[in-house]
Amino acid sequence: MKTETVTVNLNKRSYDIVIGPKLINKATKIIASHLPSTRLAIVTDANVSAIYLPTFQESLAEYDIGIIPVVVDAGEKSKSFPVLETVIDSILAAKLERGDTIIALGGGVIGDLTGFAAGIVRRGIGFIQIPTSLLAQVDSSVGGKTGINTTHGKNLVGVFYQPKLVIADTAVLDTLPLREFRAGYAEIVKYGLIDQPGFFRWLEKNWRTVFSGGAERVEAIACSCRFKAAVVERDEHEAGERALLNLGHTFGHALETATGYDAERLIHGEGVAIGMVLAHEFSVRLNLASSDLVERIRRHLHTAGLPTQITHIPGSLPDADTLMTYIAQDKKVTSGALTFILTRGLGQAFIAKDVPQAEVRAFLLEKLSRHIDCRR
Repeated sequence: MKTETVTVNLNKRSYDIVIGPKLINKATKIIASHLPSTRLAIVTDANVSAIYLPTFQESLAEYDIGIIPVVVDAGEKSKSFPVLETVIDSILAAKLERGDTIIALGGGVIGDLTGFAAGIVRRGIGFIQIPTSLLAQVDSSVGGKTGINTTHGKNLVGVFYQPKLVIADTAVLDTLPLREFRAGYAEIVKYGLIDQPGFFRWLEKNWRTVFSGGAERVEAIACSCRFKAAVVERDEHEAGERALLNLGHTFGHALETATGYDAERLIHGEGVAIGMVLAHEFSVRLNLASSDLVERIRRHLHTAGLPTQITHIPGSLPDADTLMTYIAQDKKVTSGALTFILTRGLGQAFIAKDVPQAEVRAFLLEKLSRHIDCRR
């Protein structure tokens, strides 16, 4: 099957995203040409390390590369100050220098955590992303956003720090739990809803083959990466257009914070799915879009197995005022003014600034009134 390469053009910080099946089997050959030294650290989680780390270590040893494995717990809660400190201590104890390399082998949590550590240790050590989840392959591994969560909100502490290379092995997704694959698929749908209506229509027809693998999966991932790369090239540090990539994320992040990043209740892509529906519903409330569009989006996400409303989150949720506090902490807030990504139609997302807080609060009150403590 054909391998796709997407280049993120950022002058001296440009890098390739290599996409295709069974790339992890030859990753060392690809990586070797990007290593300025023969020492590197591999940061991964307990789940991924059991499957891929031994083989990866053996193949790197053939190139006489010294390896420092750093294994952390799986899950969103590893994006924290204590775990960040553990990763940094491991890197410093191994005496890695600025010319060495750190590899992020895992999903979005590992990529965000590792990229942040790489960006601040010795003021910057090179790092390579090998994302093993769909969400990481189409979103978090591309564009240089790194960071950790706090009790005040998601991804509030971090830096922009670009990788040297991204290797997206589409075959490793065959071992991904279905729930995690669905969560990553929400981010693929997001690109269609921003300004690629033709892509969304293609997904409506082809989503099943994207799930089952093959050429359609590679194409969906490559299309997503091409779209995000183009946006990052124009607005690397999210001064303007890049904010569009946050469609569904302001509501989604607030819901993740509200659940305490409890993966049994809600994972990131699920929060994004619910958040995208909420963003479109809020657009309808403001007379910007039609209710038919909301139903079309909800139907597609639901058919793909994703939650689409607050009532799908098990357990209790805080009140509207608490959710408003989480939203006010979000990175999309400027000088206290609320900024949301809203829409005027399919693939017609736009940045809405100075959104009235009273409108958002009333909208949340309405949605929360329908919430019940139930399990999907």
